[in-house]
Amino acid sequence: MDPTKPILEVKDLTHVYSSGTPFEHVAVEHIDLSFYPGELVGVIGHTGSGKSTLIQHLNGLLKPSSGKVLFKGEDIWKDKKFTHFIRSKVGLVFQYPEYQLFEETCFKDIAFGPRNQGVSGDELEARVRRAAGFVGLKEEWLQKSPFDLSGGQKRRVAIAGVIAMEPDVLILDEPTAGLDAAGRESILENIKAYQQAQNAAVIMVSHSMEEVARLCSRLIVMNHGSVAMDGVPAEVFTHSVELTQMGLSVPQVTTVFRLLREKGLALPADVYTVGYAVDRLLERKEGRPC
Repeated sequence: MDPTKPILEVKDLTHVYSSGTPFEHVAVEHIDLSFYPGELVGVIGHTGSGKSTLIQHLNGLLKPSSGKVLFKGEDIWKDKKFTHFIRSKVGLVFQYPEYQLFEETCFKDIAFGPRNQGVSGDELEARVRRAAGFVGLKEEWLQKSPFDLSGGQKRRVAIAGVIAMEPDVLILDEPTAGLDAAGRESILENIKAYQQAQNAAVIMVSHSMEEVARLCSRLIVMNHGSVAMDGVPAEVFTHSVELTQMGLSVPQVTTVFRLLREKGLALPADVYTVGYAVDRLLERKEGRPC
């Protein structure tokens, strides 16, 4: 895939729920976005900002009220066959995906998607084992019932089921929700490993500013159904006051540096990770411009 050409494009997308009724609600309006191979994009926004509506358009679960979604330049709604095909190329992992497990073994659950794509035999076996490897599932777990696993292990099985279809775009809605610190870190490492190995575009919805700051190369901020900001984390988090006004938190270290600047210290506004903050403080201590 050419990294200079978008794999997914959103063109003037608007979606209206219950159009023409007293319950009519504009969820997203006039959105234009492009996503590229190899990107790891974080989507953040307050509850009701349009995040979930946006991502459900990206693989054809929702049809635009107006506007288009393009996959490699083609309208994903050009015909029913292509829309169905897109759902294997743009994989979507819902929040708490472990509640969607249903097969009698983890192997069968992971194999369900690619088997429906027509994959069988050795290739199916290879895909299941590759996907299990990406999410850190042990070999002995594959023949167990997913319902005998812990919550974090079930989450891995569910994510592996989407990865086994080898999508060009992987979308995850709050993939670490409800997990402990160790589980969150492990899942994030797994996602990063898949993105790097497959050069896939990964789009991750998250409420954790620390997670997206550390993991993502680009952030999209949704607010009242529109894109409020779109840029690298260092750029987005310089707008900490505006983000707070939108009902969002910012990384704790960003807040600390903002308070220090308000006290008169000459510190940069683009600090968003602890490692970057330490480097800037050392520069200040040594008298170098930071």
